[in-house]
Amino acid sequence: MATATSSGGERAGNQGWTPQRSVAGNRNPWAIVGVISIATFMTVLDTSIVNVALDHIAGSLAVSYDEASWVSTTFLIASAIVIPISGWLANVIGRKRYYMGSVALFTFASFCCGVAPNLDLLILARIVQGAAGGGLAAVEQSMLVDTFAPQRRGMAFAAYGMVVIAGPIIGPVVGGWITDNASWQWCFLINVPVGALSLFLVNTFVEEPPALKREREALLANGLKVDIIGFILVGLFFGCLEVTLDRGQEDDWFASSLIVATSLVTVISLMVFIPWELTRKAPIVPIRMFGNRNFGLASIFLLLTGVIIFGTTLFIPQLLQQVMGYTATDAGLALTAGGLATIVAMPISGFLTGRVDARYLIGGSFLVQALALMNMSHFSTDMAFANAAEARVFQAVGIPFLFVPLTNLAYVGLRPEDSNQASAMMNMARNLGGTMGISLVETMLSRRQQFHQSRMTETLDPLNPNYTAGLGRITRALVEHGQSVAAAPSEALATLYRSVQRQSAMLSYVDVFEILAMVIFASLLLVFLMRGQSTPADPGTPK
Repeated sequence: MATATSSGGERAGNQGWTPQRSVAGNRNPWAIVGVISIATFMTVLDTSIVNVALDHIAGSLAVSYDEASWVSTTFLIASAIVIPISGWLANVIGRKRYYMGSVALFTFASFCCGVAPNLDLLILARIVQGAAGGGLAAVEQSMLVDTFAPQRRGMAFAAYGMVVIAGPIIGPVVGGWITDNASWQWCFLINVPVGALSLFLVNTFVEEPPALKREREALLANGLKVDIIGFILVGLFFGCLEVTLDRGQEDDWFASSLIVATSLVTVISLMVFIPWELTRKAPIVPIRMFGNRNFGLASIFLLLTGVIIFGTTLFIPQLLQQVMGYTATDAGLALTAGGLATIVAMPISGFLTGRVDARYLIGGSFLVQALALMNMSHFSTDMAFANAAEARVFQAVGIPFLFVPLTNLAYVGLRPEDSNQASAMMNMARNLGGTMGISLVETMLSRRQQFHQSRMTETLDPLNPNYTAGLGRITRALVEHGQSVAAAPSEALATLYRSVQRQSAMLSYVDVFEILAMVIFASLLLVFLMRGQSTPADPGTPK
């Protein structure tokens, strides 16, 4: 077995790997990649589907859309609370046992969501579902880190990414089809057979490595010290932060007493949480890990990645549906081409990771993201379906060259036994970025649309000859198409107002694309602060 040679912390991170930590046992480790990816595929697919089904859920349960949106919010809150402690839970319970228990609970909660007779029970089931699914991706990534030698992790993460990325690809399409043609209950019930398959395959092919068993026995033998206060603080921080970001725009931010309260709890709990965790011998969240330069910078990049990917995945279909008038199915199809581009680029990224300085791949990927967002800033109400699909392809083709090398580089200088906690922290950063991205985008869209609409309506004055001439042309066209002479003027005014709303909405999306592009351009400077990882002459084998 060949290992990468480096100095200092990198030598500890690279040569500290040992095949005794592999979950594959005597089996081919590449088969494990697909087996452990199924559960995350299920959770990502579920999120994508549910987001486009909220209208149907609201109508079916006779509640408002605002009330139905708690179906998504509560899931995110529960996930946010569990993610940072999932590494600790895996260490205490046993990684395979924790993983299978989470999959089983997620599957059962999905069934409960599908048969829920009212909103209260549906939300309760979604909380359980979020808590169960929150730590799955982190545990899967730690399994990959322990199973593959550093030189092969790039390809392993690329293969893992190809499986997981299939969720966002088919999620909007499947969700749109279910929303348009079937019952919303199937958005949840579809998880039941997938979850059952995951449990069977994991139980059959995945092993608990002897090294991890010994670490767990040593942990328990020394007396399990549960950081209860740390758990409460991290729960309060992420739970209240999630509510603040997810509900802030809808509730008019600090005009809402709920948002004021959750914001105060978020700030206070964070101020207490950081010094508390730094002074614990066995913290539930290892904050000191962020002191590692690569890991800390990788977490920042993952946070930005969450802003980009989650934000655009949400508001590009929103633009196509609300501004361009596409159906949910067609809006989902516009994202599919981008997903396919990501799948094609994933193995290329995996091949280059370990052979090309990861910093170049990360910097190039962020540059592609910024240029893609600038390209999207040229969208207009005259755009065609092909324009949206091509723009998404441009953006999506660069994502693997960010995700794969960034995940691989983050482990440089970390001890093998830190893999569970490190994976949890990175997933926490990405999900936090996603939450912040969605909140930021929705707030900017609302504010910029109000701005553009206000500027446009300033010229809609009867004393403006262009306004009266345009209104006259619309009136005559309506009369020619059968509208009565008496009703035509008011209908013409309504048509003009709808046009103003549509144009102002499109301009707000353009503004958001430009702002996100500027943020990404500015973040490129951080790439030069990361430490590189030496490239091995012999990549060795994953066993």
